[in-house]
Amino acid sequence: MYPSPDRLPIQSATPERRQPYKRHHTARYYAHRVHESLSTRVSKLICAIFLSLLFFIGVITFILWLSLRPHRPRFHIHQFSVPGLGQESGFENARITFNASARNSNHNIGIYYDTMDGAVYYRDQKIGSTSLLQPFYQEPKNTKVVEGEFIGATLTVNSRRWTEFMNDRSKGMVVFRLEFTSTIRFKISSWESKRHRMHANCDVDVGPDGSILASSKERRCPVYFS
Repeated sequence: MYPSPDRLPIQSATPERRQPYKRHHTARYYAHRVHESLSTRVSKLICAIFLSLLFFIGVITFILWLSLRPHRPRFHIHQFSVPGLGQESGFENARITFNASARNSNHNIGIYYDTMDGAVYYRDQKIGSTSLLQPFYQEPKNTKVVEGEFIGATLTVNSRRWTEFMNDRSKGMVVFRLEFTSTIRFKISSWESKRHRMHANCDVDVGPDGSILASSKERRCPVYFS
């Protein structure tokens, strides 16, 4: 078949392949990239060091806070006695004696006490009060004996109250509450804290013979500030 004289012959040209374009970077460009990389590494290193220091400072601060945080005094009741509890006319010579202790369990913190007072309660009614200790300073890790008695003018027990004692005694137990109060300050080196009004409440169970029951001996007394 011959080509038509009215048509021009068409030749299909084979497309040339494009060569990939290669970027040529200058030495200045590479120096800039190296500088940026070094700056990033230095920044990360500084951040890591800063966070590590912050962490260690936090740990040290927490340890110091634990070691310097004042603990309240610890009170324990050891002896409590109501002689003559078994006698119907015992109120005429009513007397209450007790022996307790105040423990400063802090390692490096002393405690200043103002005058310490004691009071005894029966059914939440105060039946006696007296002054126990003059102002004193308690060294760290030290125990102070607190003992005294309520008698005469420091103890208010009439025949009606004594009858109530006897009624509870017949049931096997008479319950009293011994309270110690004082104003205290904590001493850390040369620093002194503000004053705190301290209360220690000791619930005491007394048997028919007028002596403290074994369940109340060495009992720890709750302490709170007001």
